[in-house]
Amino acid sequence: MSFTVELIISVLLVIGSVFVLIGSIGLLRLQDLYVRLHAPTKATTVGLGSILVASMIYMTFVQGFFSINELLITLFLVITAPVTAHILAKAAMHNKVKALERTKNMDLMRTAREQLPPEKNQDVK
Repeated sequence: MSFTVELIISVLLVIGSVFVLIGSIGLLRLQDLYVRLHAPTKATTVGLGSILVASMIYMTFVQGFFSINELLITLFLVITAPVTAHILAKAAMHNKVKALERTKNMDLMRTAREQLPPEKNQDVK
């Protein structure tokens, strides 16, 4: 394997590791559930994508042929991570998880909660 390929693989691994580390630290340090969702979904998607691309390049040079497994994993990750974050945020909103007082656009959250279907009453006929 040439020095250039090893350098590219190393750079991708370092970039991926830094993004995953930043996402993990953000998950621990951020105070609010809604803000906390951004750290793992954004940073980890880029980080794991970079690590998987580095793995794909390495395996191509070791095996001698292109392997599509890592590319499929990266594609699956890029598609599912934002959808999962959206579902978690929507579930938190429906369960009325409190946001920080300094959160911007709180009126939008209140408006969205008002549009929820009314809760079931005990005296429904």
